[in-house]
Amino acid sequence: MAKKEKKPQQEAAPETEETAAEEAKTEEPSELELAQEALAKEHENYLRLAAEYDNFRKRSQRERDALYTDIKAETIGKFLPVFDNLLRALEQPTADEAYKKGVELTMNGLREIFTALGASEYGEAGEPFDPEKHNAVMHCEDEALGENVIAEVFQKGFAIGDKVIRFAMVKVAN
Repeated sequence: MAKKEKKPQQEAAPETEETAAEEAKTEEPSELELAQEALAKEHENYLRLAAEYDNFRKRSQRERDALYTDIKAETIGKFLPVFDNLLRALEQPTADEAYKKGVELTMNGLREIFTALGASEYGEAGEPFDPEKHNAVMHCEDEALGENVIAEVFQKGFAIGDKVIRFAMVKVAN
C-alpha cells in the first residue's frame, strides 16, 4: 500500500510544476505583448507630437495673419492725416473747378487704396452711437434725433474687420 500512496504523490508533484509554470507565464508578459505595449506607447507619442505640430502650425498662421493686419492698420493710420486734409479741402468752397476735380480724384484714389487694403470708413450722422467704435467728444439735446444717435461727425473712423484703426470723433444727441 505504500507504493499506491507514493504514486498519487508523484502525480501531484508534476501538476504543481505545470501550474507553477502556467502562473509564471501569466505573470511575465511575453515578448510579443511587450512589443505591442511599446508600439502602442510610441504610437500615442507620435499622435501627441502630430497634434502639437498641428497646433503650432495653426497658431503661427494666426500670428502671421494678425501681424499682417496690424501692419496694414499702422500703414493706413499714417495716411489718415492726408485723408483728413483732403476731406477738409473738398469741403471748402472754390471757384477753381480744375483744383476741385484734382482733389476729388486724389481722394477717390486714396479711398480705393484703403478699400483694397480692407479698411472700411464709418461714422455718419444718424447712426447709433457705439462706444467701441466712436469717441463722443460732445453731447447735445435734440428732440429730432433719438437717444444715443450721432448728431455730427468731426472725424471719420476706420477699421479693418473688427480691429479699429481710428475711432470716429462724434457729437452724440440726448
